Amino acid sequence: MAEKRNIFLVGPMGAGKSTIGRQLAQLLNMEFIDSDNEIEQRAGADISWIFDIEGEDGFRKREERIINELTQKQGIVLSTGGGAILSKETRNHLSARGIVIYLQTTVDKQFERTQRDKKRPLLQGVEDVRKVLEDLAQVRNPLYEEVADITLPTDEQSAKLMASHIVELIDNFNS
Repeated sequence: MAEKRNIFLVGPMGAGKSTIGRQLAQLLNMEFIDSDNEIEQRAGADISWIFDIEGEDGFRKREERIINELTQKQGIVLSTGGGAILSKETRNHLSARGIVIYLQTTVDKQFERTQRDKKRPLLQGVEDVRKVLEDLAQVRNPLYEEVADITLPTDEQSAKLMASHIVELIDNFNS
């Protein structure tokens, strides 16, 4: 079984970070934290509201502070928001404080997984969701790759299988 180093999941919206993260934490008997949920709990408001009131910059500042704090914990599985890696400081904290796993997915799969989700502020009121996802991927994918210790495509497997596979990869990574 993998030692209890922090595991940080990064990747675009719809990659399965939260779902796989919960499964992974359960398999490893570790605490699971979703940074977006943590932000919402502390703000007492959902992310869409924070975006509306503070804008994306305000949200990103909150996200950076909270991820900095969370990454200082020990023995956690942390699912980050898709844009968390936009902050160089956040990327540095993730890299320095745990194993970073980039859960990779295609724009087609993202589109399929997010089209009915009303809690994605960057996709609200957008005519061409696919174009937004493509534009985000162009900017963010190189940053996910930069910070990742392990990259794993998530398109074709269940969360449970993905979590089991990650446990194996982490065991190999640690040895």
